[in-house]
Amino acid sequence: MTTQTSPVPTAPGIASPASTRSIGRGRGLAALVAMAVTSFILITAEFLPGGLLTLIAADLGVTAGQAGQAVTVTALAGLLIAPTITLIVPGLDRRVVMTALAALAAVSDLAVALAPNLLTLLLSRLLIGAAIGGFWSLSLAVVARITSPSGVARGMMIVNVGNTLASVIGVPLGIWASGTLPWRDVFVIAAGLSLAVAIALLFLLPVTPAGPHAGLGIFTRMLRRPGITPGLIGHVLVVLGHMGAYAFIRVGLERIPDLDAAGVGVLLTAFGVGGFLGNLLCGLVAARSLRLLSAVVPVVMGMMIGALALFPSFGLGLAATALWGASFGGWLVVVNVWIARVMPDELETGGSLVVVGFQLAIVIGAAAGGWIVDQSGAFTLFLAAGAAAIVGGIVFAASARSRHSDGATPV
Repeated sequence: MTTQTSPVPTAPGIASPASTRSIGRGRGLAALVAMAVTSFILITAEFLPGGLLTLIAADLGVTAGQAGQAVTVTALAGLLIAPTITLIVPGLDRRVVMTALAALAAVSDLAVALAPNLLTLLLSRLLIGAAIGGFWSLSLAVVARITSPSGVARGMMIVNVGNTLASVIGVPLGIWASGTLPWRDVFVIAAGLSLAVAIALLFLLPVTPAGPHAGLGIFTRMLRRPGITPGLIGHVLVVLGHMGAYAFIRVGLERIPDLDAAGVGVLLTAFGVGGFLGNLLCGLVAARSLRLLSAVVPVVMGMMIGALALFPSFGLGLAATALWGASFGGWLVVVNVWIARVMPDELETGGSLVVVGFQLAIVIGAAAGGWIVDQSGAFTLFLAAGAAAIVGGIVFAASARSRHSDGATPV
């Protein structure tokens, strides 16, 4: 779930020029677009329960907090699979693995659509979590095979268009779909789309032999570098604050007086538009202003989440959700520019650490958010989530300003 924005040096785990096979510009672009569509479908499916939360809870006879754990278990599976997928399938053609992961997502969505109870639904969501974690862990190596080592950055930006859009409109899409279709039908459609992209990946991706794997020890070595662990802790706190509120955003918005389903849709559309613009604007200035953005973006995020709790009105809610979306879209850029600068020699490992941190934050945020919603309500949850994002931003900004003894350029 990362957004690559910086030039990518040849590093361990990335295809070298000798191993990169040209597949033609047209087919290469088609393969990248297929991966972008796959990322959009996977991440949208990850966040769909947030938009369908109240409908799922009512149908299964559980609380909103309990239904929200569909997001928690998804992230937990992604957290476990992201750093271990190369150990699970060490020698298998990555084209086959990527195809299988998309097919696994289709199985998950169909199982969710047929789930008779909460336990079955949660077990089904483990499968799509595994698909998401595996997809993002292998994406960089596959993109390097499609393009070349020098073209990886551009290729990853194409793939991450799907990720960025899904991260900011997944819940709004669920809200919109829930107004026209039963929630189970939404997941049937998602299953069909996942199966379609699996077929596209099988025919469009080039054969991608498994590369050498350094083992899990590489993560420990990278975390020992000065500034890396504090930066990742700050990243986790920022995303925890975002996801703690975002997984229950519909519940939070329902506190606004006289807000109907159409009004909720308008606010969530503002979130999506803000997220797209925030990603674009931060991408244009991050290379020159990363220090400033690393502090401002999470603070704005936390303030806007808190504002939704403190000032429940449509006008202020519209501005707050738009700025919240913009700050989250910007954060996807900030954290990846940072990791590219502090770990230029191990970019693939750095990307995996960002993904693991993201999934860990989702696990904690959705789980804690569900408990807080059930115990104290959305007001308390949004205040706590906003505070977490602000604290995370302070920790991250302090780390981002430090110099590293390994020679990495300070941001």
